[in-house]
Amino acid sequence: MHYRIVQFFMVACIIFYFGCEGPTGKDNKTSEITSDAGQVAEKPCYGDTIVLGSIGDASNLIPILASDGVSHQVAGYIYNGLVKYDKDLKITGDLAESWDISPDNLSITFHLKKGVQWHDGTPFTADDVLFTYNITIDPKTPTPYKENFKQLKSVKVIDPLTIRVEYREPYAKALITWAASILPMHLLKGEDITQSPLSRKPVGTGPFKFKEWHSGERIVLEYNQDYFEGRPYIDRIVLRIIPDMATMFLELKAGKIDMMNLTPLQYKRQTNQPDFNKTYTKYRYLAFAYTYLGYNLLDPLFKDIRVRQAISYTINREELVTGVLFGLGRVASGPYKPGTWPYNPDVERFDYDPAKARILFKEAGWEDRDNDGALEDANGKPFKFTIITNQGNDSRLKAAQIIQQRLREAGITVEIRVIEWAAFLKEFIEKRNFQATILGWNILQDPDLYNVWHSEKSEPGGLNFISFKNKRVDELLEKGRRILEQEKRKGSYFEIQEILAKEQAYTFLWVPDSLPVVNSRFKNITPAPAGIEYNFIKWYVPKEEQLYKTF
Repeated sequence: MHYRIVQFFMVACIIFYFGCEGPTGKDNKTSEITSDAGQVAEKPCYGDTIVLGSIGDASNLIPILASDGVSHQVAGYIYNGLVKYDKDLKITGDLAESWDISPDNLSITFHLKKGVQWHDGTPFTADDVLFTYNITIDPKTPTPYKENFKQLKSVKVIDPLTIRVEYREPYAKALITWAASILPMHLLKGEDITQSPLSRKPVGTGPFKFKEWHSGERIVLEYNQDYFEGRPYIDRIVLRIIPDMATMFLELKAGKIDMMNLTPLQYKRQTNQPDFNKTYTKYRYLAFAYTYLGYNLLDPLFKDIRVRQAISYTINREELVTGVLFGLGRVASGPYKPGTWPYNPDVERFDYDPAKARILFKEAGWEDRDNDGALEDANGKPFKFTIITNQGNDSRLKAAQIIQQRLREAGITVEIRVIEWAAFLKEFIEKRNFQATILGWNILQDPDLYNVWHSEKSEPGGLNFISFKNKRVDELLEKGRRILEQEKRKGSYFEIQEILAKEQAYTFLWVPDSLPVVNSRFKNITPAPAGIEYNFIKWYVPKEEQLYKTF
């Protein structure tokens, strides 16, 4: 995949996580970060199609209007930002050839690459960058991604290939902000972006052009002959929507899918046959992502911090990592990946402890008053609630079922509701129409958590859909994004994690291993800290192994 930063977005059903920590051990052809699998042994050649599996469809291919992972995944092949992350997660140029940062860190002057064209042949210029900024901050644009651009004082076009951006005050993530997808001014200017045909037929500057989209079935992209980094070796990408992981896996084994993310069960127990390992290569690395049980804090049931803490004590997260992930992941204690610089290893832990849970439930007014095994409040109302999660993610469903059993033992009745992805987002998450949910977030390289945890983002359309509000966290989020030195920033994020741990507005469940599998006919796949897709345009298939005709 064209590896660029994507703003915090909801992790879609199949999770294309990126990570950098490799596990110990190796299964047959399993490749790890330290593996030499995928080294080029011959001259690359053009042709063939890669078929990707996804259990969810895209919702909108204009990136600033989408909050789901599938839409951003597809858009990542079509659009570019001014900058991006390289294989070692260092910021490098994308549409920008270079940039100059002022001594006071308040302005950045971007020098854009020459000769870049939109997919329809129109030249890309600095005016497109200015337009993208303006339409993103426009109050009429319903996007959760305004925040980074709201930090700007001005954006000025110097000439067609030079643009200067100025900030009101130092902003730690200013440079990587410009990894956001740049949009075509000539196709969107003066239009209502929410009604634009680009949501279904996007036009970008990226390595692949949009070809067709059959809702609920497939999205097809084809190579961009004029891509400024050189045309991709692979001719086509076909994203097949298959709403069931078991069915998708059967399609993989039948050779009708080339790449998917395996479930832990599939990785551990269903992919160790010699024939499979001859045809496919598995990869494993700790993801920049986490899964959580989040509580709707507008629901009276979860307003008492003791209730949330008690529920966390009731959940055995080691059991989840073992039983759901088959050990392919780690227990989470906060919103950062273990081992990274903002991760605080010393936050308060809420490890499995039913005795502590009972004490907290009782203090909050919940106890078994009639000796029937169920918790009731002072009015005899039983403690019960519903956990919702998205269709197609077996790990989340299994986690919900294990949590349901543990809470039943504590005297709480939990119902589980599994909902189709699009309806799940639109009718439940966006409308705050839920009590508790199991979901996941990608973890960005910059530790800024503003979009998910700041009280301002609890408004409709914001990503703080559990409605978490904490004045001190707001202050620390503001402070952390203004500090440029990493060691000084760390103090803000360490304290935020301490507060989030105490509040337990999320019960942080696990950080999973990323488990992609790719047909072995695809060459030049070399794992790195960015994962495996950072050099996607350099993947190729030898002529004698190509399965699909070129065009």
